[in-house]
Amino acid sequence: MSIEVGSKLEGKVTGITNFGAFVQLPTGATGLVHISEVADNYVKDINDHLKVGEMVEVKVMNVEADGKIGLSIRKAKPQPEGAPSRPSRPRPSNRSFDRAPKETFETKMAKFLKDSEDNLSTLKRATESKRGGRGAKRG
Repeated sequence: MSIEVGSKLEGKVTGITNFGAFVQLPTGATGLVHISEVADNYVKDINDHLKVGEMVEVKVMNVEADGKIGLSIRKAKPQPEGAPSRPSRPRPSNRSFDRAPKETFETKMAKFLKDSEDNLSTLKRATESKRGGRGAKRG
């Protein structure tokens, strides 16, 4: 039995790491379920979802030339008709960026130099006052 991309198989969890779980397939090969492919929602700790020795249904996502097998538990679950694979989030509007005037490099550089000179003069004044200023000789 060969492992084909897109096929659904039953496998046994053989190991758990902080980045995913290793699942042994019926063919004897072992694949990795990345932590992002365990559940539809955010998975902080994979141990909350899987245990070593547990049987899980997985979908084969990819098989690389070096023999690595990418698996997904999330995509192995039946999806309702027309439902997105992940919950969609509203995208932020970029309207505020469209209205902002474009600054040229020269304008940005001039602003940076002015701010830098102001900061240096403030720093210089503060350090000179602590040292007693110029020309104040102690003797």
